[in-house]
Amino acid sequence: MNYIRNFNNNAALVSDREGVEWVVVGKGVGFGKKQGEEIDETLVEHKFVAADKNSPEIEEFKDIKPQALQLTTEVVKLIEPLLGITYNDYQYFTLADHIDFSLKRARDGIEIDNGTVRWEVRKLFAREFTVAQKAVELVRKRTNMTFPDSEVVFLTYHFVNAESDGSKLQETIKISRLIAGIVEIVQYQYHLTLDTESFNYNRFITHLRAMMVQQLSKSQDSGEELDPSLLELMRIKYPLAFATVERIDAFLQEKAGWKLGPDGKVYMTLHIWRVTHRQKIE
Repeated sequence: MNYIRNFNNNAALVSDREGVEWVVVGKGVGFGKKQGEEIDETLVEHKFVAADKNSPEIEEFKDIKPQALQLTTEVVKLIEPLLGITYNDYQYFTLADHIDFSLKRARDGIEIDNGTVRWEVRKLFAREFTVAQKAVELVRKRTNMTFPDSEVVFLTYHFVNAESDGSKLQETIKISRLIAGIVEIVQYQYHLTLDTESFNYNRFITHLRAMMVQQLSKSQDSGEELDPSLLELMRIKYPLAFATVERIDAFLQEKAGWKLGPDGKVYMTLHIWRVTHRQKIE
């Protein structure tokens, strides 16, 4: 690959033998190079096609500090095996941009606290939250800076977003808040605190997340519809769970404009009965 120009010492614009332009990222990848010279490809830690329509505007790389790019590469290497995902070009850039801004906030002693540091983030996205803690600890060790608890929350949202097949970050935040509201309704209706470490709780949360992603993507379940009589059976056999579902339906309509269909109510009733009944007998 031949050097075209630098964005900074850790990011450069290059071209391959076919004339395709790439943005390459790596420690010192563009340092001391002149136009047309070959770069040391062993230094390249991440690259993407500059003309790709899904890539960020390459000029924006000049505003990201070299330290942030290096940290992003290290964080991505850390989290990909832990989360079982592969970062695409856009996700890499948005993470680099986020880390760059978080470093600036840390230097300036600015903490963004808008109520996002809540128990539900840790409980709803336990795996991603744990990975975010590891990522923040890595950045802390490399920079010797102090980061607020809110930084773990923001990175958790980024990691959940990376797992969500292109879901927008604001949609991920919306899902977490809606799930937290549903959990509160269930706890209020049953006068208990759900065991967030239990298998049935995790199944319940997984069901809610899948349902909401489907709503946001406007996709429809291709499976056969359930027997309509099952909904009446749920109302009779599990009256409290069914009443709770009715409250959840009203909540979703008010907060998101979503309405549960008959099948959705059946599955929700069963999940609520399981997560509450099993907890009571354990």
